[in-house]
Amino acid sequence: MKKCLNDKIFKLIAEVAKDEDVPTFVIGGFVRDCILERKTHDVDIVVLGSGIDLAKKIANRLGKGVHVSIFRSFGTAMVKFGDMEIEFVGARKESYRTTSRKPIVEDGSLEDDQNRRDFTINAMAISLNQDTYGTLIDPFGGREDIKNKILRTPLEPEKTFSDDPLRMMRAIRFASQLGFTIEEATLDAIKKSATRIEIVSRERITVELNKILLSDKPSIGFKLMEESGLLQLIFPEFQDLKGVHEENGQRHKDNFYHTIQVVDNVASISDNLWLRWAAVLHDIAKPLTKKFDQDLGWTFHAHEFIGSKMVHGIFRKMKLPLNEKMKYVQNIVLLHLRPISLSPEGVSDSAIRRLVFDAGDNLDDLMLLCEADITSKNEKTVLKHLKNFSIVRQKIAELEEKDSIRNFQPPVSGEEIMETFGISPSKPIGIIKDFIKEAILDGIIKNNHDEAYALMLEKGKELGLQTKKV
Repeated sequence: MKKCLNDKIFKLIAEVAKDEDVPTFVIGGFVRDCILERKTHDVDIVVLGSGIDLAKKIANRLGKGVHVSIFRSFGTAMVKFGDMEIEFVGARKESYRTTSRKPIVEDGSLEDDQNRRDFTINAMAISLNQDTYGTLIDPFGGREDIKNKILRTPLEPEKTFSDDPLRMMRAIRFASQLGFTIEEATLDAIKKSATRIEIVSRERITVELNKILLSDKPSIGFKLMEESGLLQLIFPEFQDLKGVHEENGQRHKDNFYHTIQVVDNVASISDNLWLRWAAVLHDIAKPLTKKFDQDLGWTFHAHEFIGSKMVHGIFRKMKLPLNEKMKYVQNIVLLHLRPISLSPEGVSDSAIRRLVFDAGDNLDDLMLLCEADITSKNEKTVLKHLKNFSIVRQKIAELEEKDSIRNFQPPVSGEEIMETFGISPSKPIGIIKDFIKEAILDGIIKNNHDEAYALMLEKGKELGLQTKKV
């Protein structure tokens, strides 16, 4: 395993550890990713002694400008070297109380430290000691599990998940990121321990959920969350999408499977986390809006509007940012049905302008989601919808070039209105600005100052305003 230690920093750590007579090992994710040939910049060093003391000595040897970040409450220290973040910690063993996932920590051996790891693939270590430098220490067969693409716990799985329930989410995250299968006994233990997730903070759960969403195929993670019972506990709104109902011989599609396919489709073309969240939530209100109409069949009227309203509550509960990221998701959820309605011949330029105006900077991402939303197994249907979207894109491009509606800024500002009519901030200013905007969107005037100024004078006169005498 010396190939994993080809950076000079490992030789330096080994030299200092030898001088200090402190047995030292690389452990965990770095070893796993080296075997998988995945790039990683995070290195965990476990020390049979004080990790903080060794980190300080390493930093001193590295010289000026190398800083040590010390976290005494955790007994760890971080050294940044190039693009690597190297964390040093003393070997430890852990025990848990049933009410908390925070362990009671004691000094331990390398064996104790490997025993406390979540999965066999994360329990491997590489020696940095002189006599055994580069030797892989793999007591649980992690290397073989990597070869077989299996996820399992080093010790009894139900106890592993009961001790730290976040490990259930981590199992699903690794399965999604790596394309591994969770071993049967381990998955059964997740199902039995699912309710233990309730003692984990929402922030920690969401970190794992975001990592699942950012994997190449997020559907793997969502299927495992649903199968294990975790989805119902942490994201019941998403669980509610699952299922098919039949009425008078008419069935609707399973919106859970449709949605995770849309998420996968988006993931194949964009690494934007928030566009992936928009894909997750685009149909989130369908269970609330589902109705059967004798003439129309199953309907989901206004699900895009209600869904956009649900985004804030879901983001708040999930501890996701209640800022521009949330507004971006709300906007795309609200508009995701609009583009397809604009493909038929005869659709007015005004309708196209309003979509461009309403979507603003989000227009390109909205179109990506709309195209990803085509999940029919009928190839002719898919081709028909893709053709329709290409028509919409062409119409948008033509009007964008002519009208410059995206990121619309009023050709006449509020300050100019006040100056022209000699008025202070008041309701008529908003009325005039809205009137000009609507006229531009409806194609009554062009998006330029001269035509907007003339319309301003006309509307001002209608409101009883008089131009200021010079």
